[in-house]
Amino acid sequence: MQTQAVGSLKRLDEFSLSDLESVWLILAGRSVIDWRRLNLEDEEDVRVFLGSQGFLPDDELDRARLEELKENAIDYLRRQFQFPIPRAVERATVAELLLVASSKGHRQLCACTILKAMHIIHHVEARELLFSLAMSDQDLFRLIEERVYRLVGHMLAAGLPITEFVGGRKRRDSIYTKLLSKADAHSSAVYDKLRFRIVTRTRDDILPVLLFLSQHLFPFNYVVPGESINTIFPFRSYCSDNPHLAQLVSRAQGDVADDLVAGDNKFSAESYRIIHFVVDLPVRVPDEVLLAAPEELRSLGPVVFGLCEFQMVDAGTEETNERGDAAHAKYKERQREAVMSRLKLGIDRKAPRSSRGSAPASRRSAPAGPSSRPSKSRPGKSKTKSKAPPKSSRGED
Repeated sequence: MQTQAVGSLKRLDEFSLSDLESVWLILAGRSVIDWRRLNLEDEEDVRVFLGSQGFLPDDELDRARLEELKENAIDYLRRQFQFPIPRAVERATVAELLLVASSKGHRQLCACTILKAMHIIHHVEARELLFSLAMSDQDLFRLIEERVYRLVGHMLAAGLPITEFVGGRKRRDSIYTKLLSKADAHSSAVYDKLRFRIVTRTRDDILPVLLFLSQHLFPFNYVVPGESINTIFPFRSYCSDNPHLAQLVSRAQGDVADDLVAGDNKFSAESYRIIHFVVDLPVRVPDEVLLAAPEELRSLGPVVFGLCEFQMVDAGTEETNERGDAAHAKYKERQREAVMSRLKLGIDRKAPRSSRGSAPASRRSAPAGPSSRPSKSRPGKSKTKSKAPPKSSRGED
């Protein structure tokens, strides 16, 4: 996939309503299916949105694939729900449909409904394509790494406010330890086999960098719902300190709240702060792989998805995270002790569950103070600007 030229980040007072809603969805771990509308403003917004999904807006085959997805969505809605769709909406291109979904009235509702069905159908069919292609997990990881390293490399070269970047694949020993440390863990639910960590210069740089990534690397609508952690931003209060953002929050759909969303990793220190989310990142299948596939598979389009984990933190918070109980060495020590105890003694299922495990990770709120508790893995600290994956990275798993 071609990488767009890297420009400057949007300042917070340049954010649109669409920008604010997309970063809030990522931080809160919400689903775009629950949105009532889009808020794209013009054709350029549409091009950026389609590009983030892995499509080339000017490519004839990609436009045909988008049209096929739209027709499949309309057919599904009519077949299963007898959903009435105005002829003008049915005849609209996907680019036009995105703008209709950002307008008002009955046609807007119909356009949003079609797009939600398209979102699901595209994801399911891309997964079917991936399972049927002659591609290993390592092939997929390489495609994702190439996208991420290329874009972040351009960002670093352009002087954008990233002070540290690390990426890598989880080592097998780390996967084994993670699975042994959690009673309910299963290998199919290990989302951080591929993970990336970005440290920004200041706390105020996090949202602009996150917005940039969601427009040029991964689409906000394919962030995995329920897997986000945010123990840095009490979002509504943060926005209220900026008059422009405060005005946008008053217009935003959904409940834009201050709740900090913590995770369920009982080995992380109470003082550890992080932004964490899991993305099903779209990548384009290499032409030679797609051409070698049966014709019926090629009809599913050129895009497949791969799960990976992103973490973001500012430099000041990162420094604090490495002190005392929150330090990585302390984390690993707690985890190793728990694994050895489980291997020797098992888990006492009759013992009462601690407050750390009393609610699902994605829906438990953490107070905005020392008692908030994040989770998930912590990729290593070694800096890299290389487009090639680092051979190792320290992880908190």
